[in-house]
Amino acid sequence: MPAEGPTRPMRGAPCWVSLLARDLKAAQDFYATVLGWTFRPTTLGEEFSLALADGDPVAGIGALAPSIQVAVAWTAYFSVEDADDTAARIRERGATVAVGPLRIGPGRAALAADRDGATFGFWEGETLPWSVGHGKAPACLELRTRDAFAAAIFYAEVFDWAKPGGCEVTYEDEQVLVRDGTHTVAALRGGAVEAAPDPRVRPQWHVHFPVRDLEKVTTAARSAGGSVLPVDPAVDEDAGRRAVIRDPDGGIFSVTAIPS
Repeated sequence: MPAEGPTRPMRGAPCWVSLLARDLKAAQDFYATVLGWTFRPTTLGEEFSLALADGDPVAGIGALAPSIQVAVAWTAYFSVEDADDTAARIRERGATVAVGPLRIGPGRAALAADRDGATFGFWEGETLPWSVGHGKAPACLELRTRDAFAAAIFYAEVFDWAKPGGCEVTYEDEQVLVRDGTHTVAALRGGAVEAAPDPRVRPQWHVHFPVRDLEKVTTAARSAGGSVLPVDPAVDEDAGRRAVIRDPDGGIFSVTAIPS
């Protein structure tokens, strides 16, 4: 793990991704085989582990309590200054706070869903040195939704994007890009401005992990019991260099080829 200590991300920036799996050991085995991750315990107990790539923190994987009947999914977390205030903003805008805010280790966390049903988390407190698009962290976080412009307004109001001290937001090529002052940390994609929302889109935050050899990773995923989902080139202009994978537990993530 890098020598740097805990840090406090920019307000509203993605600060972590995690997966809650029904079988923690099986999930660790799958991601170790497919993405080459190693794991170590955390201070949160035996049911939570930290995924590492070449010693760098990448993501968290925890065990989903048997009593919780929800789909296994990767979740993106965003940094906030006050978790209670953020939860109130979400509810005021007709969205849902499903869990929390709860005290977890050095901070407070909660899980929510936006007005279209896309789930996300938020975190109050310090984090590991980690940033989307840097090192072994996810290459990209992407919200696929029915109306990117409406979603951008919702998240901007909840996380104070575009306000002093927060993330920058721009609209380019029919997508909303979120930057932390140095690089793009999230993209919101959907219908163009004034276009009718696409009812075929299931709103969801997608996590894209960087890989060197796309074919090797997809082959390993199939061999380890996962599946590779079809990507429509007409919708995804990067279809040739990325793949969407479903792990054996149902968790969906993407892998994006980066230059060797």
